[in-house]
Amino acid sequence: MGNSIAVREWFAKRRLGLFMHFGIYSIKGWHEQDQMRRHIPRAEYETLITQFNPVAFDADDILDLAQSVGMEYVCLTTKHHDGFCLWDTRMTDFNVMNSPYGQDLVRQLADACHRRGFPLGLYYSVADWHHPNYPNQGRHHELPGPEPGDDPDWNKYLAFLRGQVRELCTEYGEIRHFFWDMNVPKQIDPSINEMLRGLQPQIVINDRGFDAGDFGTPEREYQKDDTDRVTRFARLTEACNSVGTQSWGYREDEDYYSTEFLISSIDSVMAKGGNYLLNVGPDRTGRIPDPAVAILEDIGAWYRKVREAYGESEPATELTTNRDVLLTRRDNLLYVHLACPAKCDGVALPPISQEPLRAVLLNTGETLRTRVDLLPVHWQAGTKCLVIKGLPRNMLAGETLVIRLEFDKPLASGAGSAPESGG
Repeated sequence: MGNSIAVREWFAKRRLGLFMHFGIYSIKGWHEQDQMRRHIPRAEYETLITQFNPVAFDADDILDLAQSVGMEYVCLTTKHHDGFCLWDTRMTDFNVMNSPYGQDLVRQLADACHRRGFPLGLYYSVADWHHPNYPNQGRHHELPGPEPGDDPDWNKYLAFLRGQVRELCTEYGEIRHFFWDMNVPKQIDPSINEMLRGLQPQIVINDRGFDAGDFGTPEREYQKDDTDRVTRFARLTEACNSVGTQSWGYREDEDYYSTEFLISSIDSVMAKGGNYLLNVGPDRTGRIPDPAVAILEDIGAWYRKVREAYGESEPATELTTNRDVLLTRRDNLLYVHLACPAKCDGVALPPISQEPLRAVLLNTGETLRTRVDLLPVHWQAGTKCLVIKGLPRNMLAGETLVIRLEFDKPLASGAGSAPESGG
């Protein structure tokens, strides 16, 4: 059973979040699934705890960066698949308090979030390569099988999991967002999410745990699958991607996505009504790497100018037959998102035939020309449509363009605009 509409409302308005994958895997700087992918014996891998000392981790600096970009919530990996915990858990010794660092990282981030009223999200992996009761069987995101000393027992492991989640939801103040990952056995148990909601009434929960949750989680280059043909998500959706193409955790020699790709991806998700959770991986010292910071700053330079087109706006692409654009709207404002690179200096929005009071390119603040005209390529339809002229197509290469159209009243279905329909 999902959470109430009132509880989920905050999530539908705060559209861009910061994801952080951090753990002892950051020491080697290869990948967050280092232990499994490079077949490192558990006894060898777990010695990394003796090297974990992220003295440069500064929760306030991280939140300052996130807020400067325009991000409105944060989610931290409290325990990834390797089982290492970033908080002072009583359920296992494999945690940050037994490292040279010896400080509760979840506490630091939670305190910083609560001081500034910034929603806190926590990630938790169901799969666990360290706990002796987790039934590793060689399925995806699992070790090949039990290691010496293991006692696979799913029910005992679930008791451990419940105990850890209870700690996270009772000892760190308000938790607004919970990101389950890798329920490999596909166990259905709604009582686990019910426990979360009982402890944290304002929480929203994703769909990778023990029931359908409150929101879906397409990942990485989701545009390559069928969701690219959707113009409006059917349920609350949070797409997630990392700034690096190879890893979610810190990678020393990372191949970073271009800012152009990430901006386009963010716009595509958010114009369809979704949230976007953009990930960085702090390095072994706890700092966000300089290339990742630069990417976030570039995204922020664009997002701060266009963010009014998301937030409380709703998808409205059904108003036009032009499939090179996405539309969002709020009251009498219609936002045109050039989802594809601008092909020319004009864009037509058939069958919309009302001229706006004004058109403003949010990227620059400049006013654009508009007219309602019969275009040669649409002559067989015999109707005029709205055309926006004067796009600086070359000057802003690399940015998704967003245009605000202001009408004297909200566009109605029919009478010069396409009928409304679901996406």
